[in-house]
Amino acid sequence: MHRAPYFVTFRTVLVLTWCLLLVAGLASVSRADTADRGQNTVPLKQLSLAQLGDVEITTASKEPEQVWRTAAGIYVLTQEDIRRSGATSIPELLRLVPGVEVARVNSNVWAVGIRGFGSAFSKSVLVLIDGRSVYTPLFAGVEWNVQNVLLEDVERIEVIRGPGGTIWGSNAVNGVINIITKSARDTHGGLTTTSAGTTDRGAGGIRYGGSHGSDFNYRAYAVGFGRSSGYHSDGDEYDNWQLGQAGFRADSTLTARDTLTVQGDLYKGQVGQQISIAYYSPPSQVNVDGTQYVSGGNLLANWRHELSDTSNLTIQAYYDRTYRLGPQLGETRNTFDIDAIHHFVVKGRNEITWGFGARWSPSDIVQTVATVDFLPHHQADNIYSTFVQDQIAIVRNKLWLTIGSKFEHNIFTGWESQPSGRLLWTPTAHQTFWASVTRAVRTPSRIDEDLQLTGLLSPDPAIFVCLCDNRKFLSETLLGYEAGYRKLVTPHFYVDVSVFHNKYNNLTNYGAPTISIVDAPPPGHILISLPFANGIMGSTNGGEIAPDWKATRWMELKASYSYVSLNLVDKSTHTKTDYVSSYEGSSPHNEATAQLLFNLPRGFEFDPTFRYVGALPVQRITAYKTADARFGWHFARSLELSVTGQNLLQPRHAELGSVLVKRSVYGQITWKSAD
Repeated sequence: MHRAPYFVTFRTVLVLTWCLLLVAGLASVSRADTADRGQNTVPLKQLSLAQLGDVEITTASKEPEQVWRTAAGIYVLTQEDIRRSGATSIPELLRLVPGVEVARVNSNVWAVGIRGFGSAFSKSVLVLIDGRSVYTPLFAGVEWNVQNVLLEDVERIEVIRGPGGTIWGSNAVNGVINIITKSARDTHGGLTTTSAGTTDRGAGGIRYGGSHGSDFNYRAYAVGFGRSSGYHSDGDEYDNWQLGQAGFRADSTLTARDTLTVQGDLYKGQVGQQISIAYYSPPSQVNVDGTQYVSGGNLLANWRHELSDTSNLTIQAYYDRTYRLGPQLGETRNTFDIDAIHHFVVKGRNEITWGFGARWSPSDIVQTVATVDFLPHHQADNIYSTFVQDQIAIVRNKLWLTIGSKFEHNIFTGWESQPSGRLLWTPTAHQTFWASVTRAVRTPSRIDEDLQLTGLLSPDPAIFVCLCDNRKFLSETLLGYEAGYRKLVTPHFYVDVSVFHNKYNNLTNYGAPTISIVDAPPPGHILISLPFANGIMGSTNGGEIAPDWKATRWMELKASYSYVSLNLVDKSTHTKTDYVSSYEGSSPHNEATAQLLFNLPRGFEFDPTFRYVGALPVQRITAYKTADARFGWHFARSLELSVTGQNLLQPRHAELGSVLVKRSVYGQITWKSAD
């Protein structure tokens, strides 16, 4: 009975999309100038490699700075990269980023990691959408299947490989992913897009933007999709996925010194899942197929005031609500967040950025089965923080030293500090050397301290194992050492290299078990209580190289190679345990990607991408090679047709878990009206 409202919305989006597409396409053809026919009617909107290095990013310091001036392992996916990738979701796009490991668990769940520690929780990666954190403190991670955006409205995705705790606070341990949408002034006119295929069964999106005078710009959008399950050898196709979302954005220039952005989103969907649930009477453990109902929304406001030519103040606040209810558990969470940032320059040599923030995040748990619970059912995860950072120009326009620290208070461990020091040297305009030392922490979440998860070990005699709470859980810590080099070797060849050595402490494992005989709930049974503990330490080593070669006017090659090695031990025994093996087997040692972009005559494009992913022996996953290929055609300036094949080199392959990724194909039609 919960399905009907959503499917009505989804079908409505698709019908409107097709109708608008047909009308707009006919109108577009009728307006096309005859002289344009038979020619490439869409000019290439690609930046030169030098211009790509000049792109201003904000994730590294919360202030705009060029890639050449960034002392971190930064990679930027532009809108052109997104369009030509053929990807239909954020995790699939992240496969193009060096150092990011993406593995599909099933049709709607991904394991995403940066420089190791890939997991379905992505617990060491902070993910932001326009600066709004989508990291949930319930289980210390990201619910990727509800992070939906209209991809045509994304301006760029900035990925910082390595710790970013000094700027962004806790949980930005192995990296930061910031999805940045376009300003409303860049999305005037209409857009409709629709697609259908073998796995991505149907999707549609519609957006309209405009302005009121020169100082107020706006847009509104709606998007919906349905995705079929992965390949199941037993035929139990439980992992279908459907989601609908709508939202808006408004950008206003209030005065010559003040700008204001207000934006928001609402979503609702259904996520198929299979859960293993234990029952006390009779003692049993059963795999249950069910649906997790998800919904939520957010509202964000960002005000920026230019105090002078060298000083500005930014205040951002947002409200975010998430709701999920499945066969195992339910949660409602409301998050209120505010941050203030002041940036100013002292005597031309010191760029100082400082600020403070507060976050209130109360949640309520709905227990649906006796063997899964969080106690207490109501709890507020509140965070208060302040930070300061100083970028010192040691040699003007050549050498900079950046030092700073974040000081943050959480309800689990109290105050945490996350200092960093970064050195940047640019001997020439298009050449950068950088190095850094950074401390970052992953603070405890409710899954570490409050989870009560019980499983059946033996039905006769009845023996249960409980992952019970540990009120003394500490923060996981990282001390990271990094260095990198990027250079525009020729006007047509760019290379970016980075290496790292990370030292971890207090990583999660299991503590000492206790055994008891309990009568409640009946029948009487033996209970083995096993708490989470901070029992793993060790290091990771590795690096990435990402060359970009524009060989000719019509062909570009983007490639990357990533290597990571984990060396961890149990702190008490200094040996390799099963839990250590689960960490070390979470990410492949080697990954490589090569993407070719062909700009063909008469508006045609051909974009094949090849990927190699190393084995995960602990997970019994063999290495695999696969390829995607997109073939596109621009027609009559405003209309784009494309066909994309995914995972083409084999009918199916394993990435993580027993659900296999299938070969698939889909077609897409996108129409844009004139600005």
